[in-house]
Amino acid sequence: MMPMHQLPQQPDRPMPTNTQLDPPKAIAVPIPMPFSRAELPQPGDSTQPGLARSFAWAVLLAIAWLGLVSVLPAAEPSAKERDLVAVLTSDAGEAEKAITCKQLAIYGSAHSVEALERLLPNERLASWARIALEAIPGPEASAALRRSTAVLRGRELIGVINTLGVRADADAVPLLLTRLSGSDDDVAEAAAAALGRIGGAAAVAGLESHLISDNENRRNAVAEACVVAGEALLDAGNASEAAALAAAVRKAEISEQREAEALRLAIRAGGSEGMALLTGSFWEPSQRLFAMAVITARSMPTGDDGSSVDAALTAGIEGLLAGKGPDNRAAILLDVVGQRGSSSALPLVLRLAADSPQSVRLAAIDAAGRLGDASVLEPLLVAVGDDDAEISAAARAAVTGLSGDAIDAALIEKLNSDNQAELIAVVEAIGTRRLNAGNQLVPLVAHADESVRVAVLRSLGSVADLDSMEVIITRVREPSSEAEGEAAKLALLEAAVRMPDRDRCAERIAAALADAKEAAAADIVLLETLAAVGGSKALATVQTAASSGASELEDASTRLLGTWMTADAAPVLLELASSDNAFRGRALRGYLRIARQFTMPDDQRADMCRAALKAAANDDERKLVVEILPRNPSQAMLTVAREAAAMPGLAESAKAAAAAIEEKLAAKAG
Repeated sequence: MMPMHQLPQQPDRPMPTNTQLDPPKAIAVPIPMPFSRAELPQPGDSTQPGLARSFAWAVLLAIAWLGLVSVLPAAEPSAKERDLVAVLTSDAGEAEKAITCKQLAIYGSAHSVEALERLLPNERLASWARIALEAIPGPEASAALRRSTAVLRGRELIGVINTLGVRADADAVPLLLTRLSGSDDDVAEAAAAALGRIGGAAAVAGLESHLISDNENRRNAVAEACVVAGEALLDAGNASEAAALAAAVRKAEISEQREAEALRLAIRAGGSEGMALLTGSFWEPSQRLFAMAVITARSMPTGDDGSSVDAALTAGIEGLLAGKGPDNRAAILLDVVGQRGSSSALPLVLRLAADSPQSVRLAAIDAAGRLGDASVLEPLLVAVGDDDAEISAAARAAVTGLSGDAIDAALIEKLNSDNQAELIAVVEAIGTRRLNAGNQLVPLVAHADESVRVAVLRSLGSVADLDSMEVIITRVREPSSEAEGEAAKLALLEAAVRMPDRDRCAERIAAALADAKEAAAADIVLLETLAAVGGSKALATVQTAASSGASELEDASTRLLGTWMTADAAPVLLELASSDNAFRGRALRGYLRIARQFTMPDDQRADMCRAALKAAANDDERKLVVEILPRNPSQAMLTVAREAAAMPGLAESAKAAAAAIEEKLAAKAG
């Protein structure tokens, strides 16, 4: 049993209210009808009385059934529920009873209520009992909670009030209003929160009457509850009532946070007056109220349903720039405009993107990138050429972010631009958007400006097909500058790994490598690209380079083979390890890596280790093989270890490996 000091505690406090919380859903319990449809008088049946009499008879039967239901005994509790209730009424420890309460939240019914109600005065178990009472459907649980308010005090009373609010118990409104007027501030605040959650005319009227309380904390609690009730009214379609409640709250002397919450409700519920309030809030000196107005605007409907919000945002931006408030807020509202997709604000956005303070201009450019269609491309490209580096960078990012087929076509047409900055922005956007424009980009690889050539090569990495990849290979081998060579190297790697037919791609790269008269840095780049591509053609080409006699190529090739990502490199590495290649030791270690790490049948792994022992040139290399054997224990590897024990210089290490394998196999069998 759980020790008492480990009993989980759930401290009670006034129920938090949140305008986003939904009231609990009612649980519908189907009631079986005692009559079949055939037994009810049917209209049009010549054997039955007239239609009016038939209908009256059906109504009488329904009334009789409802009366019967009201006196029927409740369904018998399940065996599980009976066992749980027995725990609560036994001498079991409090820790066990706490867990039982949690289980009754699932299995409990009206039959559990009495036992749970007895726990409500227990400061250690009250919150656990309420977990079940909060979940059990039916009037019995609510009635028990209401009864308990007459005898409970302090935290236990607050907890019950919270639960009544969660259950949205309308019958609790009178007693909660009494508590709202009581002397205990904590209880009164909890009652206010519960009333806000329950809602309804009586609860709202009682809350409104306490907005003039002399107690500041109580006024704020009541204001918060009023907003919760108002949100529920609004969600139920009672916008005028919600707006009136918001107005009453805003007139009260409450904290700025409560005022902000009421402002949100007033904006959402107020129709045209709410939109005027939204616009005015953008100029509001209070940063908190401004922030709430922004949050509210972000969350309101968009598109045609949000046209009034978009108009309010536009008016707010223009007012701020006219001096009605801090102009730095205009940038924040422009961000909201872009997020909402407020296309009606596009003329204002483009005007500000062309001419406004820098912070506003940056926000307008970003908004244009999110709002615009092909019509904004030209203004954004003009901004790309701006002397302000931040403005230029923002415009280039906005061009890239534009969406739609019309934008794609317009970008490709702009590849004939004479403006260097504009051309680079267009090229970058084509690459980022992965447009099918490789053939149009290829001629620009010979552009007179280096920055343009570099941008083109980078974009070709994203869009080049197998044919246009030739241009990249040429620039890898014959770059006109270091920056161009680096861009070509990265572009070749990106393009190569994108190609759907990796063997054809490898053939193109291998052809360029075969044309090399002597090893150069570019050849190493080609080999590294082949290794990234993989496949049989790439492997064969790297193998040829590894035996070429050119030290630089052999060095790079054996290094790449040692990290090959597929096991088909094993025979190549073994052949190199068995030769007089200057890098044969590296090849052997690469071969052993495959034997050690790759998944394969036990016999195949054992055969690889035998071959490695044969290819090893000295005891140190053979010991590297022996070290692998226990890592993959099997009968086949045990046989290899015993064979190795007969080799000169390996007896001790091989016997140790065999013993380790035997131990692992025995453990696996046991």
